[in-house]
Amino acid sequence: MNLALTVLEITAPVFLLALAGFLWVKLGFEFRTQFVTRLAMTLAVPCLIFTALMNTSLDKAALGTFVLAALAGHAVMAVAGEILCRTSGLERRTYLAPFIFSNTGNLGIPLAMFAFGEAGLGYAVVMLAVSAILSFTYGIYLVAGHSAGSKAIREPMVWATLLGAMFLWQDWETPRFLTNALELTGQMAVPLMLITLGTAVARLTPGETGKAVALSLVKFLVSAAAGWGLAVAFGLDPTASGVLILQLATPVAVTAYLLAEKFEADSSAVAGLVVVSTLMSALLLPLLLSQVLEI
Repeated sequence: MNLALTVLEITAPVFLLALAGFLWVKLGFEFRTQFVTRLAMTLAVPCLIFTALMNTSLDKAALGTFVLAALAGHAVMAVAGEILCRTSGLERRTYLAPFIFSNTGNLGIPLAMFAFGEAGLGYAVVMLAVSAILSFTYGIYLVAGHSAGSKAIREPMVWATLLGAMFLWQDWETPRFLTNALELTGQMAVPLMLITLGTAVARLTPGETGKAVALSLVKFLVSAAAGWGLAVAFGLDPTASGVLILQLATPVAVTAYLLAEKFEADSSAVAGLVVVSTLMSALLLPLLLSQVLEI
């Protein structure tokens, strides 16, 4: 009973804020997604990443090991997705990127923060940074047929990660007044990301729902198993293990839909994956979390 209550306390705020965004759009209220997304990804999330890394008390070697595990997690999902596409006849250009890249930002960071506190947040922002860099390079290559490494270099999240890592490595700190301002700005990130996720789901028109349900379930099972196996293989501590498992198992990232739309893949099919996997996560992630908390 206590474990069930703990899981509810962790997951309820996440899905309630996403539901607020969903209902906001369905009620016909204005929500300027482009502006809010730009505000979050250009200002709030970079501030959150930088301050989380600068202030973390996590061991540097532990963070380095987690980076390797995060990279390995994406590699496992890429191999599994490649096998799935080849054996089932799915179009690689449409389905492989959504299978690999999970919603490590909008859902992953809040879940990790509520479940594991500041330590969980430190690991979660590292996972987001790894995922973002891979998404803007390998992810674009999968959908568009060419790389876009220059886009990754221009992303404020990448620079915030590099700068935060440097401050962590050197044990530097910004002046207190600046730290307070950065932390206050970063506090916008979680509610903005969750509400925006809800609005995005409300506006997407899913296609091929049956296929989306099957693929979403396969993605969840494979990613959760991969996270669990890699946590053991890399000898991660309980907090790092929990974050890795949860982050890999989050639903398809909205970014996958945006890439499909921009580069003229089957965006309707990807929209279906985003919507269905996000809705399924409301049931599946609490179940997974209940197991993760017992590690």
